[in-house]
Amino acid sequence: MLIQSRSEPTTASHDRVYRSLRTKIMHGEVLPGQAMTLRGIGKEYGVSMTPAREAARRLVAEGALSLSSSGRVSTPELSNERIEELAALRALIEPELSSRALPRAHMALIERLETINGAIGTVIARGDSVGYIRTNLEFHRTLYLRAQAPAMLATAETIWLQLGPTMRALYGKLKRTEPPVHHRLIIAALKAGDEPGLRLAVRTDVTAGLKMLAG
Repeated sequence: MLIQSRSEPTTASHDRVYRSLRTKIMHGEVLPGQAMTLRGIGKEYGVSMTPAREAARRLVAEGALSLSSSGRVSTPELSNERIEELAALRALIEPELSSRALPRAHMALIERLETINGAIGTVIARGDSVGYIRTNLEFHRTLYLRAQAPAMLATAETIWLQLGPTMRALYGKLKRTEPPVHHRLIIAALKAGDEPGLRLAVRTDVTAGLKMLAG
């Protein structure tokens, strides 16, 4: 019982650090190639080295961080080939998720997507790159949750995680002034029950920017 009482707080701490750091990376709050230390992570979250190390190891396993033998962790700087590979995976997985979601895309979901798209316009207007990435992913996740395909969605989220810092770099190049046009096409296809149109709009939306960055 004594061992369990000591290990449970450590497990909870490591999970808290993991989830918080994972969200920061996915939303582009950490730039490509940005270095951190386990000690610095522990200090930021008020935990010891052990939960910081375990959280970092989980993120390394997901491809979100690299970890050196000296304890230095950093986000990867993706090569063009890697960006193209991840874009190709998004082009395969996300249209399939949207297709599976279509039969359950009732008006309440469509209205929710329209609301999120409006929020995207707000964060773009104030030049909030992290807010843009966060709300953009919320738009996609809200739709894909209706697919009822948790393994497929988890794979998509791992790809988003690996791309988070790169998406932050991409945002500066896109110089967006309004929500992505393909979001409106996604919503229109959902309203019309147009599966081919939906798949095309999703595929184009999730790959267009990444292809520009890789080019």
